[in-house]
Amino acid sequence: MAIAGVAPLLPGIAVAAPEQDGVTLVHDGAAVDLFVDQADDPAVARAAGDLAADLERVSGVRPRLRRTTSGMSATAVLIGTIGASPIIDRLIAEGRLDTSEVAGRWEASVTQVVERPLPGVARALVIAGSDRRGTVYGIYDTSERIGVSPWYWWADVPVERRATVSVEAGPFKRREPSVRYRGIFINDEQNLTTWSHRTQERDKNIGPETYKKIFELLLRLKANYLWPAMHPYSDYFNKHRENARLAHEYGIVVGSSHPEALLRNGVHEWQPWAEAHRNPNGSLPEYDYTVNPGVIAEYWRARARQNAAYESCWTIGMRGLHDSAFQTRYAKTVPEKVAVMNRIITDQRRILAEEVGAAASPQIFIPYKEVLDLYNAGVRVPEDITLVWPDDNHGNMRQMPNSAERQRSGGNGLYYHISYWGTPKSYLWLDTTQITKVWQELRRAYEHRVDRVWVINVGDIKSIEAGLSFCMDLAWDVHRWGPDNIEEFLVEWAGQQFGRQHGREIAAIRTEFYRLAAERRPEFVDRGSISLVHHGDEAGGRMAAYQNLLERTRALGRQLPPAYQDAFYELVQYPVHGAYLMNLKYYWADCNALAARQGRGAGVNRYADLCHAAHAEEEALTRRYNTEIAGGKWNGVVNPYPSEIPKAPGRPNVVRVRPQNTSGLGVAAEGNETGASRPLSFSSYPRDRRFVDVFNTGFLSFTWRASASQPWVQVSSTSGTVTDQVRVWVSIDWGRVPVGRHEATVTFTGAGRSASVPLRVTNDGEQARTRATGFVEAHGYVSIDAANFHRRVPRGGADWRAVRGLGRRRVAVEAVPSTAAPITGDLTTRSPELSYRIQFTSTGTFPVTVFRLPSLDARGKRRLAIALDDGPAVVLSGQAIATGKHDDVWARNVTEGVEKLTGSLTVTTPGDHVLRLLMVDPGMVVDQIVVNTGGLPASYLAPPESYHPEAADREAR
Repeated sequence: MAIAGVAPLLPGIAVAAPEQDGVTLVHDGAAVDLFVDQADDPAVARAAGDLAADLERVSGVRPRLRRTTSGMSATAVLIGTIGASPIIDRLIAEGRLDTSEVAGRWEASVTQVVERPLPGVARALVIAGSDRRGTVYGIYDTSERIGVSPWYWWADVPVERRATVSVEAGPFKRREPSVRYRGIFINDEQNLTTWSHRTQERDKNIGPETYKKIFELLLRLKANYLWPAMHPYSDYFNKHRENARLAHEYGIVVGSSHPEALLRNGVHEWQPWAEAHRNPNGSLPEYDYTVNPGVIAEYWRARARQNAAYESCWTIGMRGLHDSAFQTRYAKTVPEKVAVMNRIITDQRRILAEEVGAAASPQIFIPYKEVLDLYNAGVRVPEDITLVWPDDNHGNMRQMPNSAERQRSGGNGLYYHISYWGTPKSYLWLDTTQITKVWQELRRAYEHRVDRVWVINVGDIKSIEAGLSFCMDLAWDVHRWGPDNIEEFLVEWAGQQFGRQHGREIAAIRTEFYRLAAERRPEFVDRGSISLVHHGDEAGGRMAAYQNLLERTRALGRQLPPAYQDAFYELVQYPVHGAYLMNLKYYWADCNALAARQGRGAGVNRYADLCHAAHAEEEALTRRYNTEIAGGKWNGVVNPYPSEIPKAPGRPNVVRVRPQNTSGLGVAAEGNETGASRPLSFSSYPRDRRFVDVFNTGFLSFTWRASASQPWVQVSSTSGTVTDQVRVWVSIDWGRVPVGRHEATVTFTGAGRSASVPLRVTNDGEQARTRATGFVEAHGYVSIDAANFHRRVPRGGADWRAVRGLGRRRVAVEAVPSTAAPITGDLTTRSPELSYRIQFTSTGTFPVTVFRLPSLDARGKRRLAIALDDGPAVVLSGQAIATGKHDDVWARNVTEGVEKLTGSLTVTTPGDHVLRLLMVDPGMVVDQIVVNTGGLPASYLAPPESYHPEAADREAR
């Protein structure tokens, strides 16, 4: 800790062989001087002030920030930008500072110890950047090395105090980033606005004081780009002129979102402009370039002139006001609208040339929603403009640049959501997009040369901390994380916030949190989606996984010192506990509805009470975040139910029944909402258990008993008292049951009646079980986790690879590379494949469902294929286009996180067969495969994976 602090997350850092000793920056109550030349950029001097403050946070001693070299301490920190700092330039010219791979690069830096750099200075830690932001990032790298997290303020990550502060001697080189412009869009920001108004600036709704904190966070995360808040409840960015000036002084490039051409906020700014520029007849001009081109052009020109002196990114093109569609009263056809857009681009370029000149770079064009259709229909975008490709708002890139677009001098960028308000459902409350999903999509984009601009929609910033950190880390060094080590990001990130010793456990908690959200985001929960009666109660199993996750979280929280409790609540505990309660209240609501359909008595009201209690606990959890954590610092920043934006489902409706002094026996066997018309199925391969719910149709308790017709039938409880419900588990003693097919019953008696539950038991014997060579059919299906293949065959330069932490299961498979050409013929001999051994007991033509993670290609298709043995390939086609609708295939796919593609294969003989998964289009990701051989009930999740002897051996070990 004395040398390096907590584990720093330093992407793109090259570390040469270090010197034997480090550099001491603070010792015995004295700190070294920091130096920045007066000729250097203000952004560098300001960041150096942050380093001084960080050293004070660690040691309690604040160094002096010097702008001249006279009277400096014997050991010092020399900070400067190549070409702007005479001292840095002299050290380079003398060969004493190694700037290879730094000088002349974009935002690169070197941190190195130099002996006797100045008269009176025996030794110095030198931080030199290729440009002003390169120097700034080198400064913040040093802050991380002494133990200051980028999230020290925004997530209250504590700084460990120590009297002696040292850093390694280096040299350290931060090479230039993979992506040139890396930043965020603050959007749907009602909570951030509420918090800012309450705690930062009472007379503003996100103003300069708040933006200072945002700018600093971005720079500490090695970002450089911002689309500011733009909704009606926030102050527009240029309302406060200090905002643009401060951004420039910090080194932040300010841009604007797809409906905000040339930095104009249409929500706030168009109406006053229109009022001041009425038509000759006194009417207000419309925001329609086919109606009022002159007024609109001057509206844009005024902002270009106003912000010409600042480093900006200029959004080209046009959409309607406040994220509405492109309005063209006098252009009805697509070709006519294309012509209007071409004219707009030409006029905007002329405005920028006249008002800003050569500094009007970069310029971006964002083909978002209806503008994408116009672009694909022929909009002409000049070569030096960056095309910024949007996702579908749910983390799936709509399309990639083609070969011609990849050659553009302006390059390509992306606009990607890890927070969203809109169709078909919104997710703004918690950070619920798997980082592996983010990696898979953004890496795919990078492979298509989308490397000029990455802007990430992060909503209110709070609750999205891990996802934002990962996006910026990946944007700096896209090659750092791969399919085999991507989960290590969370280990490093959590170690940076809470110490290395806790990093792996927190990473495991967040990984499982993301996996459960991949099944269904907590913001997407609703009534009746996940079954209470099939596959061992899949909804109950999901809640058990959440309960276990919450217990792990609480146990870890108890190990942390008091200083870490606020940060732990914000970054780990609140997301896990909140997601658990959001799911829990809907689980109890579904139990309430099922109990009512079953004709229960006391259970109906009990589940209603539990539902309301879970909602009240969730509200209390959020109230604690806003009023108690960090002394109430975050008042208003987290709220699942803000007035303007529906962020998460509220309290579900429940029903109640009037209590009566009656009792009655009811049973519901697994697979049945009530009764036992569907027998309980048991197989000697998976050796699973089944449940029977014994419930009360009234309110008076009664005693019950259970008896089995065969001695090898086991029940978890044979008697008891029931007020509302008792769950009884039924299993088989496989050592006692004879080989063959059998039927049995379990009979329940109580409250003057009895009910029998039929069992169907198949025992193929222990030898058959141990000799099985693949997945074994049972219960009318075969269920396979796609990563559990037995053979992988690459072909034609393409392959399948496993990606850990991706999808509903713990590993998914991806067809790579994403730039491979589609394979459209001779699939069984030309396509890369994965094969799975299956032992069928049935014959016939069966539906095979492949669970694939959604991905899109508006210009192409999303296909894969399946085959059985040497049979022909069956091509399965997925949804390739984002429709933006509420109730179609695309909407279902993004809500459920998977697309279920189904085709049919014919099994002619029982026994061993090979199922083959074949690539057609690259970039397809597969999670699970299910073969329905008859009897598979419809359910939200795939059934549990079928028995496989190798998996059984692993579990036994």
